[in-house]
Parts: sequence; C-alpha cells; structure tokens
Amino acid sequence: MKYALISDVHSNLPALEAVLAHIDEREDIDAIYHLGDLVGYAPWPNETVALVQERGIRGIAGNYDSTVATDYKHCGCKADSPRGEELSHLSYEWTGAHVSPDTKRALGVLPFRMDLRPMGGHKSRPQVVLVHGTPTLNTLYWTEDRPDSFCLKMATAAGAREGDLIAFGHTHKPWHRVIEGMHFLNTGSVGKPKDGDWRAGYVLVEADEEIGTVEFVRVEYDLERATEGVLRSELPDEFADQLRAGGTPEPLEVP
Repeated sequence: MKYALISDVHSNLPALEAVLAHIDEREDIDAIYHLGDLVGYAPWPNETVALVQERGIRGIAGNYDSTVATDYKHCGCKADSPRGEELSHLSYEWTGAHVSPDTKRALGVLPFRMDLRPMGGHKSRPQVVLVHGTPTLNTLYWTEDRPDSFCLKMATAAGAREGDLIAFGHTHKPWHRVIEGMHFLNTGSVGKPKDGDWRAGYVLVEADEEIGTVEFVRVEYDLERATEGVLRSELPDEFADQLRAGGTPEPLEVP
C-alpha cells in the first residue's frame, strides 16, 4: 500500500487543489488521508471541507476542526508572541463566523485518530496511526526537538510497537525519525508551511509487510491567488505575508 498523507490545509483551497492534482498524476497511490486542521487562517473553509468530502478523503480532527465544531473559547493554537496570539484569535473568530452549518457538522464528526493496517485486520502489524498533535491531545505540539523519551511515551499511549508508524501534523514542519524500530512522522502542512518553504507539502508512505519508503513532497501552487484571497477578506494581511514566507517573516532590521 502507498498512502498520501496531507495535513494542516487551513482553508488554503489553491494549495489543496494543487496537492490533489499532483497526487492524481501519480498511478501508485492507493489512498489519501488527512490529519486535520482543514480550516483556519485563509478564506475558503467551506470550499476546503466540501472538496475533501467530494473526494471522499477520510481523516481526523485537528485542534482547529474540533474547536470550531464545538464553539470552544479558542483554537488551541500556540503563539510565540503577543501579536501571534492576537492573530490566532482573529483567525478563529473569522472562521467561526464564516463556516456554514454543513461545514461545522462535517468537522464535528471527524474522529480523534485513525488506525490503518495495510496487511489487513487479521494481522496486527504493521500499524499506521494517524493523529493530529499527539495520541493524547490534538493541541499538544510534537516538535522535532522532542527527545526520544517523549516519542516513546507517545508510542506507548498509542499502543504502537516496533514496526509501526505514528503520523501527525500540527507544527507545520515536516520531519521523520526512527526510534527502536518505530517510525515517527510529521507530515508538515499543505496550506500553511512554517519551515521557510512556501510550497504545499505532503508525505508518501509505503506500508506492506513493513514500513518502507517515507517521501516528503513539495508542490508549487497558485500563491498569488491564495494571498489575494486573504487580502480581499477581513482576515489580517499578515496571513498573506506568512504564506509568501513559508512561516513568520523575519522582522526588518532597524538601522
């Protein structure tokens, strides 16, 4: 089996369309799964969810999806500055005000995690576990600098063992590590990368008798359409700058 894993689309419809078109051009992909955070930060939440449903792409709830669906007090996002925190609230308020009832229902029924068994349910291994943040919370950030001990703790929480793979998103920065025979994979972000590369990202995973190749893929998309969409909306213009920079732009140096 070869899986295409996408995560953190964040209402960036042009990026999602480009990624799906790129996947469609391949003939070796058996299934596409999403790892949550379909909405937030860009002006196409309803269109994004509708396209995922139209394509029959199964997946899980990110923190943005579950908080919007339940009218929670905030999105569960981590900010690295007071302005970043303000921006997260502005995005959350805008998204909550613009999602349709159908979109909200669709977000509300997404499961917390999914378990894939490429060799069938009659065999216990390998197992591919899909979560958004961690197997315990979809708001907890699993960054690359987490020690091996943290990864193993999360593996225990997920019931993962040697030969399994746990895939997650949430940080918008892709990485892959193997510890004690278990794969830990951050799929990065389709619609809001934060690793300095503006291109949409997704991951291909080969899984049969064992976990095989893990391939990170980057796809150019209509960045101008995405940024113009943000600028034409009531969302903060900084979100357009972040799309161009592939993360938060470096502040200008004051001479």
